[in-house]
Amino acid sequence: MINNNHVTTLEIDLKAVEFNLNYFKSKLKDTTDIMVVVKAFGYGSDAIEIAKSIEQHVSYFAVAYAMEGIALRNAGIKTSILVLHPQADNLESLIVNDLEPSLYNKHVFSSFLKLTRENKLKNYPIHLKFNTGLNRLGFSINDLPYLHKELELNQTIFIQSLFSHLAASEDKNEIEFTKNQIEKFNNITTQFKLIFGFVPTRHLCNTSGIINYPEAHFDLVRLGIGVYGFANDVSETNNLKNVISLKTVITQIHEIEPGESVGYNRSFSASNKMKTATVAIGHADGLSRRLGNGKVCVKINNQRAPIVGNICMDMMMVDITNINCKPGDDVIIFDNQQSVEFLAKQSDTISYELLTAISQRVRRVVIS
Repeated sequence: MINNNHVTTLEIDLKAVEFNLNYFKSKLKDTTDIMVVVKAFGYGSDAIEIAKSIEQHVSYFAVAYAMEGIALRNAGIKTSILVLHPQADNLESLIVNDLEPSLYNKHVFSSFLKLTRENKLKNYPIHLKFNTGLNRLGFSINDLPYLHKELELNQTIFIQSLFSHLAASEDKNEIEFTKNQIEKFNNITTQFKLIFGFVPTRHLCNTSGIINYPEAHFDLVRLGIGVYGFANDVSETNNLKNVISLKTVITQIHEIEPGESVGYNRSFSASNKMKTATVAIGHADGLSRRLGNGKVCVKINNQRAPIVGNICMDMMMVDITNINCKPGDDVIIFDNQQSVEFLAKQSDTISYELLTAISQRVRRVVIS
């Protein structure tokens, strides 16, 4: 593998990760365990470094796809890993790597059951996902008799948990809908116990659910964006520490004369004499082109420098007319949650998308 020496870096503060984890733990009862979601490269950061730093303090990790779980296993992570969206074509790789599948429909369920029988497994842990209103993945309560019939005499698997996913737990306008989801999940649990005779571990809450619906913490919660410093609520986000900072450097400075244009499509023309700095980050690194043409600023030597013209693939230009700086000086794209939220808003998106869009060519720097 080629050593990454890109001057654009994404700094990951592991002490902030630990602080945020403990903050959310403080909201839970002693009987409620915690699962940390490290899918999508740890929400755009570094899943392996995040997982290694907190492995001793969590009960589970969760990823979206098998390849993400395999990467954690190859890095030496021993903690149980739930794969939230396994595909029938790669179920065997889950077994090889000791990963636990979320089984969410009859196709994936029957495919995995067939594999466990062929491999003569015993009590392999699985997780049954139920749809309570998100309408994305999950069995319905009406599928319980089918599941019981298939599993009644089966000893190859063990139902580790029942779970569902809240659709709008951060939205105060959707409290009634969320409470209805919680009620549906409780009904599923009740019916499951009547049919199967026991109740597995139950989990429903994501980050916003942990904050807003303590009555739905159940046996386990799934902490995602919260561990990275965001809570979908300004007051709660202010209680968290920033984990991720995006930085680059100045590579060249230009004197721009009145009437000269800057960048592709000549979208900016100087009305006065000015100075611009070209910096080593572009839309291929994860910055939306929507942020160009003065829509946002970066920080150079603690001063704001507006983006000039269109953002290019690998670089962009900023106005440094009133800033004393030189090539090689640091440029801060974001270094706190508020700046991430602002950039996301200006990009007409959410913090999740902005963070996970940071290219893998950007060098990750771990601060511990």
